[in-house]
Amino acid sequence: MIFTCKMITKKSKEVWNGEIARINNYGSHYEMLIKSRSSIMLMFGKTSRGGFACAPDFNAGCHLVDFKDLFWNSEKLVSVLGKVDGITAATALYRLYKENINI
Repeated sequence: MIFTCKMITKKSKEVWNGEIARINNYGSHYEMLIKSRSSIMLMFGKTSRGGFACAPDFNAGCHLVDFKDLFWNSEKLVSVLGKVDGITAATALYRLYKENINI
């Protein structure tokens, strides 16, 4: 599943593609392999406070709100993964939401 990522600053706009190469449902959480400028293994799921995402290869994780909230999730994931990888991960989650994949 291909998706487009956008990073807009006051001085520029950058666009790149990402791909959800694999997604596994483990019942209590999901595992997704995202290929883009880097390769990101993202574990995510729901909690009593919304959602969560973890990237073990980055030693990073955070709480998220609803998976359809691209802005909030981008802010949270950027803070733990960096700008490009955070935007890529948030956009991948948003793409799953838009495709009506039950997450």
